[in-house]
Amino acid sequence: MSSVSIIGVGNMASTLATRAVAGGNSVEIIGRDQAKTKELTASLGGATAGTVGTVPAGDIVILAVPYASAAAVVSEYGAALAGKVIIDISNTFNADATGLVTPDGTSGAQEIAKAAPASAHVVKAFNTIFGHVLAQGHPLDVFFAGDDAEAKATVSAFIESLGLRPFDVGGLEMAHWLEGMGPVLMGLARNGAGTFDVALGVSILS
Repeated sequence: MSSVSIIGVGNMASTLATRAVAGGNSVEIIGRDQAKTKELTASLGGATAGTVGTVPAGDIVILAVPYASAAAVVSEYGAALAGKVIIDISNTFNADATGLVTPDGTSGAQEIAKAAPASAHVVKAFNTIFGHVLAQGHPLDVFFAGDDAEAKATVSAFIESLGLRPFDVGGLEMAHWLEGMGPVLMGLARNGAGTFDVALGVSILS
């Protein structure tokens, strides 16, 4: 199992932490709001509370913060993230979820990678799943992208520990398209599916 530090105390952080603990992973919660951090840690039973700005205990660091602040958070930690696998779960769609705020040819994950130490490896994952759907415990498909094979293998094993099915879509440049799936998922929920209790998945036909 994995050693995981989650930066953030929002709904997605809580959901991932819950599934991570249930999957037998070692979990550290790091949040600026100490009251929320302690509350979340206590509710998980077995997780620990970390300190903002210090070296995260986990080999995997899940960046569970909004895209607008994600790169700044990584810059703030600086060398403390050296050698870590950083999972970026953020979405980069605009206010009405009809497009992306990032320019063509790049992604939020790539911008985060620029802010990270050279020895850290950013992997995009989990942004194509609604948090409330993830909390329901379904065996969902998780798409991920990254440039380092070892880092992706680490993330794939972690995803499996959550009872989910990992799908590698390629290098970190593919994060742009994973982030583009956010508006697609929102559009599907608002229109064709007619519900936000929906998830994207893969059917392998033999």
